[in-house]
Amino acid sequence: MEQEIKSVFDLQQKHKFSLRKTDARTRIGKLKLLKQALVNAEEVIFNALEKDLRKNRFETAVTELYFTYAEIDHAIKQIKAWMRPKSAGRTMSNLFAGNKIYYEPKGVCLIIAPWNYPLQLIMSPLVSAIAAGNCAVLKPSELSEATAGVISKLIAATFEPREIACFEGDADVSTALLKLPFDHIFFTGSTAIGKVVMEAAAKNLTSVTLELGGKSPAIVDGTADIKKAAEKIAWGKLVNAGQTCIAPDYVVIEENRLNDFVEHYKNTVQNLFFEDGRINKKDYAKIINGKHFSRLNNLKEQAIADGARLAFGGEIDEKSQTMLPTLLTSVNAKSTIMQEEIFGPVLPVITFKNLQEAIDLVNSKSKPLALYIFSDKKQNQDKIIKETSAGGTCVNDVLVHISNPNLPFGGVNSSGMGSCHGIFGFKTFSHERAVVFQSKFGVTKMVYPPYGKKMGLLKWLKKLM
Repeated sequence: MEQEIKSVFDLQQKHKFSLRKTDARTRIGKLKLLKQALVNAEEVIFNALEKDLRKNRFETAVTELYFTYAEIDHAIKQIKAWMRPKSAGRTMSNLFAGNKIYYEPKGVCLIIAPWNYPLQLIMSPLVSAIAAGNCAVLKPSELSEATAGVISKLIAATFEPREIACFEGDADVSTALLKLPFDHIFFTGSTAIGKVVMEAAAKNLTSVTLELGGKSPAIVDGTADIKKAAEKIAWGKLVNAGQTCIAPDYVVIEENRLNDFVEHYKNTVQNLFFEDGRINKKDYAKIINGKHFSRLNNLKEQAIADGARLAFGGEIDEKSQTMLPTLLTSVNAKSTIMQEEIFGPVLPVITFKNLQEAIDLVNSKSKPLALYIFSDKKQNQDKIIKETSAGGTCVNDVLVHISNPNLPFGGVNSSGMGSCHGIFGFKTFSHERAVVFQSKFGVTKMVYPPYGKKMGLLKWLKKLM
């Protein structure tokens, strides 16, 4: 496998110079080809996601396929404008020059995707890589084996390996790929593995984009509409059974609103995911595998042992890898569940007496990928935004910021670096090249030596430069 990977890498290294010269029309044609391949494979994709995560067809359509289609359509409409060189302002040193920024493809890019949204999170960066004129090597997660197989076959049937290739396999395949001097690496996954990727990239001075995770909080103040807040948080937490990098990880709520929140959360969960008193597995995804299932159950049990109260749910079905939506209150802030990203359907709730307590709690942890604010008071909204840091934020909603390609999506520090979607993804896979077209009236000669007779210019130059 390692030799095969190296052979494909060498092919792409040679071919990247041809792709550099492609125009918008050619790149649009490739994006249309990709979309048609996905449309043709829809039924197979639905079946694969059902097998890997027990995802309902509707959920797969909205969060995986249609999301990708929207990304492709947006790029097709905007790619000509994105590729066009942008004019830049002048300074004294190039007063009469033309100044432009050119967007050139980085070259051969590696895209490593996770298992939780195994189609969307490999196709979305691929769309940006194609739009920017790159070659790409894809590495889907081996944990979502069925979907990885579909992606591999789809890519092989649609593109030549010298342009886009896909390699399935475990960590050994990822290790072999990371040894190679790619021009850019786009990784989506855990913070721990993100550090490994960044370390490997550093050996080749390869640029990286890291989409990681973290504990994304939802702050609910006393002015919020508690029913709507509970409904939105429940949906955002439980889509894909909580296995979403920007799912609300924990709730920090004003203490006098706790009981109302618990009641509305229970009712929402029952309305969304229960039928005749039982969890509706047709609409509720399973945990990806036994290892993650055990980790989640241990987090829940340890939190309860540390003093948390089981306010709702908690039941498990190990055979079907199903963990029912679980709500914990009176959670000890030092409990393990408040230190690790949960990545599952367990939601801890912590109360505060004043808003500064909530802000201080959030700031005591690493910067999250997302932060959610539920408040009808503009002053409180502004205070939280100004006094915290997060990859992205929604006010009075969850998750929806990722669906707007006009907004950058990405983390900060331990939750990631760089951004994607829309023009931000195009720029991620491009090098912004500064180009100066000097005129016949260039003024730089005034700073050439000999300097003896030019010392009088310094005072004048200091003001102009």
